[in-house]
Amino acid sequence: MGKPICSSISLKHFELTNRTLSIYNMKMDKLTIFKSLSNEARLQILDWLKDPFAHFDPQEGIDLVEVGVCVSQITNKLNMTQSTASQYLSTLQKAGLIKSTRIGKWTYYKRDEEVIKNLGIFIQTEL
Repeated sequence: MGKPICSSISLKHFELTNRTLSIYNMKMDKLTIFKSLSNEARLQILDWLKDPFAHFDPQEGIDLVEVGVCVSQITNKLNMTQSTASQYLSTLQKAGLIKSTRIGKWTYYKRDEEVIKNLGIFIQTEL
């Protein structure tokens, strides 16, 4: 019998490859992700959402990490119009970098840490 084809691939490489494949399996386009990161305000939003307690006031009855930050707080912090802030948030959401939750008339945003982690792995291994 011949030698198994995959025997020369190390287990560490296989695990790393499996993790990087997850970014390919996501229903998003890498170009969309990188385009969404090409704006200083959108990068700032991602940075603020990484540690919402450090950057935003507490919201009554809403956990800033579990639920997210209200769009009005993000808009105020950006010092931009609500329509511009909403457009930036929509771009980040379409790229899969943030998630939204609607509660009543308010929308809350938080980072999608799994997508961001997988993007980091993709950059380390594929670029």
